[in-house]
Amino acid sequence: MAASDVIRLGSRGSTLALWQAGHIRAEVERRTGRKVEIIKIKTTGDMILDVPLSKVGGKGLFVKEIEEALLSNRVDLAVHSMKDVPTDLPAGLEISCITLREDPRDAFLSVKCARFEDLPKGARVGTSSLRRQTQLLGLRPDLSIGQLRGNLDSRIRKMEDGKYDAIILAAAGLRRLGWDGKIRQYFPADVSIPAIGQGALGIEIRSDDARTREAVAFLNDRDTSLAVRAERGFLKRLEGGCQVPIAAHGTTSGETLVLAGLIGKPDGTRILRGSRSGSVSDPEAIGVALAEELLSRGGREILDEVYRQSGS
Repeated sequence: MAASDVIRLGSRGSTLALWQAGHIRAEVERRTGRKVEIIKIKTTGDMILDVPLSKVGGKGLFVKEIEEALLSNRVDLAVHSMKDVPTDLPAGLEISCITLREDPRDAFLSVKCARFEDLPKGARVGTSSLRRQTQLLGLRPDLSIGQLRGNLDSRIRKMEDGKYDAIILAAAGLRRLGWDGKIRQYFPADVSIPAIGQGALGIEIRSDDARTREAVAFLNDRDTSLAVRAERGFLKRLEGGCQVPIAAHGTTSGETLVLAGLIGKPDGTRILRGSRSGSVSDPEAIGVALAEELLSRGGREILDEVYRQSGS
């Protein structure tokens, strides 16, 4: 097979990232007949595990090095969890398609308790996400939230070893790896609004690479793409990153898109929620409109305080 017939796919090296890359490889090889080679790339987010993401600073912690490989022509495409992808892409790159979304909800895992409601007062709960922390403390101010970094295997092991009474993870990753049997409870999306893009995979390519764009176009899911575009419109207007508890979740019904969103303080003492609906013809505009609404209701003050405290 000629080298030009091989598609080089850049991926992080975690178990979940390699599963996702392998899934896309199989689909592309089946559809195009071309060979796909997975190239593992270590990112900043993979290397810094002893600091909360909110303290690391910067954006694109799990994609920057992979994007550099794309720009230097070392790989032809990248598979990302859309929740890791900043809204501003480097010049010369694009998200060419977004795949059918897996379950976007947050999942409750515990050895000790069958339900979140059963956690004892002061229970220690592990999560790496300020978004989850905000919503958990909004529901249960008594909880002790601990930072939980590392791959899925190590996070679950920390819970099983007794470091945490419970941990909260994205259901999508657990389901993809066949570990959904470990899930005790799913949080409804209106109780714990998911992260922007949670459960969706994005395919990033060079903007001038028409051949790769054509090869992966079949992977795009219309409804998922529309919903994620609205969510990212919300995030872009708020200029959010890992340092800020921001959440949004879009759903489509025919030609209508509904977006729910949230801005909150990390300690859960103030949480603003809202929703907007509109035509799928301009999903980003729905996200911007919802962001403007929450900013006008006090979201600007919340964000200013959070950024001030984080030193951003």
